[in-house]
Amino acid sequence: MLISVTAEAAPKNVVLLFVDDMGWTDLGCTGSDSYETPNIDALAESGVRFTNGYAACTVCSPSRAALMTGQSPARLHVTDFIPGHSFINTPMNIPSWTKVLEKRHVTLPEILKPYGYTSVHLGKWHLAHRDGYATGKEDSADPDFYPQAHGFDINIGGCEKGAPPSYFWPYGKGKNLTEQKNNSIYETLPKDKGSDQQREGEYLTDRLASEAENLIDQLAEAKKPFFMNFSFYNVHTPLMGRSDLVEKYEVKLQENPARKHTNVRYAAMVESVDEAVGRIVKKLQAHQIWDETLVIFTSDNGGLKPAATDNAPLRQGKGGIYEGGVRVPLIIRLPGDGSVGGLCDRLAITMDIVPTICDGLGIALSKEVAEVQDGISLLPYVKDPQTPSTRDDLFWHYPHYHSMGAQPYSAIRSGKWKLIQVFGQETLELYDLENDLHEDNNRVNEKPEKADELYAKLVAWRESVSAQLPTPNPRFAPDQKTGLIRNGKLRPAAPIRK
Repeated sequence: MLISVTAEAAPKNVVLLFVDDMGWTDLGCTGSDSYETPNIDALAESGVRFTNGYAACTVCSPSRAALMTGQSPARLHVTDFIPGHSFINTPMNIPSWTKVLEKRHVTLPEILKPYGYTSVHLGKWHLAHRDGYATGKEDSADPDFYPQAHGFDINIGGCEKGAPPSYFWPYGKGKNLTEQKNNSIYETLPKDKGSDQQREGEYLTDRLASEAENLIDQLAEAKKPFFMNFSFYNVHTPLMGRSDLVEKYEVKLQENPARKHTNVRYAAMVESVDEAVGRIVKKLQAHQIWDETLVIFTSDNGGLKPAATDNAPLRQGKGGIYEGGVRVPLIIRLPGDGSVGGLCDRLAITMDIVPTICDGLGIALSKEVAEVQDGISLLPYVKDPQTPSTRDDLFWHYPHYHSMGAQPYSAIRSGKWKLIQVFGQETLELYDLENDLHEDNNRVNEKPEKADELYAKLVAWRESVSAQLPTPNPRFAPDQKTGLIRNGKLRPAAPIRK
């Protein structure tokens, strides 16, 4: 049940800052010894940082669907990135799954619309699809599943793409407009009358930040409440940073080569995110609506390891089955009676965002929407990080193979314990995260009763959300290699990453 907030204390606006592929330790305030994020660190100091913040999935599209609906990817059946990988000769056959966010699911903008909110989306969407991905064909995208089809009044940059071919204008494969083909990102950006060619060298994150500033100007002048979903394409591959920032981190790395985070292009991309956050905060302050705005900062999955970042002390990364794939930064700033500079160790996950925002705005969910919510409001913990937890368990379900090494699996975290079931393997994995954060010591044989308890909870949860399960592949040939089909080509599958 949602907690009501008085009209005087409730914020009027919401800014949701959703970063792509940012790892748990990729901020200054979360321990990076290289990446500089002063604006995000300041945001954390003005709010509450959740040290046990989690993404709904180890890859992006499922987390994005969960973010918009408050429902788990397993309930939505959006369980892999869209359109997903196609593998051959795997031990398990993956189940059928949904490759768009279906319109029958109520989204946060649709919840807010009756209350007079203008909802704007900037950046990555990745909940629509482009047919022909697996065959390498260049079919056109389907805007019927773009943000404006799900309640957003304005969409800037949101399309079916999971990443831009280039982070520099015009953000496609070619270097000029005449070379572009199916450049959905460019097509969804506002066009300057007669001056678009002058944007050569423009960085996508900077462009989106400028668009956000312009929208805040308009929305503040209209004096109507708004929800801004700023969904960064950064820090997803391709690893491209502005040259001034890349050069800065090259010098920094030369001064101290022993840093944990050493990818200078990725570092530049992280700082561009931080600059954008700073610009948005300053614009809200300039219009004197900073203290009327609920701000949430988080990521869709863990950092890409080893190509982009290092998630230590966590194991693996994006596309993996361990903590590095799902533990993410989470910061919430509540104006008024929210805690300032606090740390909260309560469990939190992507599905909590919808009920948290609605709770913060004093909006009650309808019965139909509330019945399918898989998250809780985090507002009590934002007000007082020491508030006793009302939830003991978090769940994940990823019935797919991934090029970064994940196998079909389900997992539950209950208190300090985490149980992982890899489908097709007889042995469960049980870890004590308080004493074994890197998940090195499988305790399943030492704690069989705890394993049985968590496994029973996991099975019951899967049944409650009608999760689709993988099935044994009768044609699997152990003596033959597993292959990955992508863009119409057969490639060797990546080894399991430890």
